[in-house]
Amino acid sequence: MILSVLDQSPISKGDSAETALMNSLSLAKYTEKLGYYRYWVAEHHNTNGLAGSSPEILVGRIASVTTSIRVGSGGVLLPQYSPLKVAENFKVLQALFPNRIDLGVGRSPGGGKKTRAALTDGYEKPLSSFSRQVKEVQQFLLGDIPKDHPYYGVAAKPKTEYNPEMWILGLTERGAKHAAVNGTGFTFGHFINPDNAIESITTYKDKFKPSISLAAPKVNACVFVICASTDEEAEELALSQDKWLLQVEKGLDTTVPSITEVKSSPFTEKEREKIKNNRKRCIIGSPEKVYAQLEKLSEAYGTDEFLLITNIFDFEAKKESYRLIAEYANKVKSTKRAGNI
Repeated sequence: MILSVLDQSPISKGDSAETALMNSLSLAKYTEKLGYYRYWVAEHHNTNGLAGSSPEILVGRIASVTTSIRVGSGGVLLPQYSPLKVAENFKVLQALFPNRIDLGVGRSPGGGKKTRAALTDGYEKPLSSFSRQVKEVQQFLLGDIPKDHPYYGVAAKPKTEYNPEMWILGLTERGAKHAAVNGTGFTFGHFINPDNAIESITTYKDKFKPSISLAAPKVNACVFVICASTDEEAEELALSQDKWLLQVEKGLDTTVPSITEVKSSPFTEKEREKIKNNRKRCIIGSPEKVYAQLEKLSEAYGTDEFLLITNIFDFEAKKESYRLIAEYANKVKSTKRAGNI
């Protein structure tokens, strides 16, 4: 099993954005030492609880304090931006950190109508242009703009020996089709909505068309995970994420609350039902339980790579969650190797 990280740079209540971003740097260095394969950062706008509004800057900073882990975006909200500028941003990153950069892109509008208008400087860009934009990013990366294209003669610089791995993040068959027809990797957002997973991943694999950069389908999935020494401890830690998700969905304060705060205001029956539904997006428990659940998803989704996202109040407990999972996974690998000798 390949373990990777998705980081939204969450801000715990009482902390600052500066602290959250320093935590992202610290977590990247820590998970690299633990053997995690990728470290992706998200893009969010106009929200007080997530500090990662500029993945391009975070990718460069994180890559500069690490040495081997792949670093990328999960993902750049492409409909708001110019394909040329996105390609150039990531070509610069690739030149600085050769063969370590991933470019994940998403179709999300990036926020409400007013936020999106501010991102595009008032220019209305239809979401239906997403697949065309993906193709243009690829063409700019590869220096392959067709002669009949309006931008023929425009080259994305600098010229680099390598290009970033390109991924499309999706939740439905529509997102899967975008990834398939453009020959990119496909990241399924189990942590947002797991309901369409099998159909989406199957569609991606069935409709995949090889590209210059990717010869065969490549899938990973992102899951909320909270791990502790025991199931009971993990459930306790999960209270802060449970409350945080409720607040996000209600459009309230999106900083991550403490367990003490959560316990001071019991959940209503309606909230408990919502939490129960949200738990489908999560894996919570001891290392053995978490790994077993990831193996079940691996079999169902046909992938051995998972991006783990952990949005809890206590940063040290968050680091411990990643450590416990990695060490248990390594233990399983060692046991399997020993059994094959």
